Amino acid sequence: MRKILFGLLVLMTALQIDAATLLLNMDDNQKSHLKAYGMAYYAIEKGMPVDWLLNYKGGSFAFNYIDVLEAECKIRGINYEVIPDAKYTVILQQIANPEANMDVVKLEKAPKIAVYSPKDKPHHPDLPWDDAVTLVLTYAEIPFDIIYDEEVLTDKLSEYDWVHLHHEDFTGQYGRFYASYRNAGWYREQVHYEEIKAKELGYNKVSQMKLAVAKKLKEYVAGGGFMFAMCSATDTYDIALASEGLDICDRMFDGDSPDPSAEGKLDYHRCFAFEKFKLTKNPLEYEFSSIDVNPKTRNVPQNLDYFTLFEFSAKWDPIPTMLTQCHTQTVKGFMGQTTAFKKQYVKTSVLVMGENKAANEVRYVHGEFGTGFWTFYGGHDPEDYRHYVGEPPTDLNLHPTSPGYRLILNNVLFPAAKKRKQKT
Repeated sequence: MRKILFGLLVLMTALQIDAATLLLNMDDNQKSHLKAYGMAYYAIEKGMPVDWLLNYKGGSFAFNYIDVLEAECKIRGINYEVIPDAKYTVILQQIANPEANMDVVKLEKAPKIAVYSPKDKPHHPDLPWDDAVTLVLTYAEIPFDIIYDEEVLTDKLSEYDWVHLHHEDFTGQYGRFYASYRNAGWYREQVHYEEIKAKELGYNKVSQMKLAVAKKLKEYVAGGGFMFAMCSATDTYDIALASEGLDICDRMFDGDSPDPSAEGKLDYHRCFAFEKFKLTKNPLEYEFSSIDVNPKTRNVPQNLDYFTLFEFSAKWDPIPTMLTQCHTQTVKGFMGQTTAFKKQYVKTSVLVMGENKAANEVRYVHGEFGTGFWTFYGGHDPEDYRHYVGEPPTDLNLHPTSPGYRLILNNVLFPAAKKRKQKT
């Protein structure tokens, strides 16, 4: 009924005013970039197609003028312009110029979003860290559902267009927090919960359950899904796939010793992003493999920690162009359990979209699998350089123009566009 009423209002408004366009510029003059993504989602959700103007003033959004949408922009504190359609036609002509590295992508369907996360699950501990994607979705007012192992393994993924992997450890080693937090209440409760859930779902070990989840996610992507992962969910996902059928967990994680020859049996062909990596065999070390840059040996001071976004051809490579829309090409670095990926372990078939070239670090990568897409983004929180366990979540009211958070929201809106394979 609400959609019918909204549609009637759209029709009545169109009859009452001259045709006009609501333009949300996304350059440095926009005071609330993150809220603007939520506004675009809101318009699509209400049945109003949105033009994503790639590389036009930072990746602006435009849609038909309706007074209720203008009012919503005001409520959300978003900068906007109301321009006559004649002026918008001139903008579209400028974008269409073959010499202009710009393009228009039509966003027509609001993607249904899931966050794979243990938070808010019954009988599960309140884990002492937050999640950047959950934070920015909430701040941008984009709706999402929380799902976890049971939903994935009972084929609920097909209900969603886009899924984010919370900072999970898909190897079954509980984030390698054993050395520092094995006596902490939250850690012990997490281990207990995961072990009980694995048995309930028919698995002898947590590592086996997590592998089954990783394989279901792989099927989801192959079937046309969009998967986004940050921090430790990136490298542990590929490590889990590569070690299928092998025991890489030490006895404090699964009760028995690992296979001493497991590393030589890894199958990198199963991985999305990484190859030729070595496992970190010391279970007391806070690293999973050689993929991640090691903070002990990383020689990048905070004041020089930046990564650069690549520029792509909007007309020929619309997918990476969408995923790198920003008002700056230089983004502040930020750390995490998995901070960035050593370039030598990234497959040559993977599309690198952001890197710190001087440090030989890759931060932001993308790929296709089957008919779907995946994106890996290193680091924990784009506006908290070194986020420690137990620290309060970032207040995005203090960072409404965050370039690092914009990259997350590019991925959120990506499924709203018609799926387009990159031209070769």
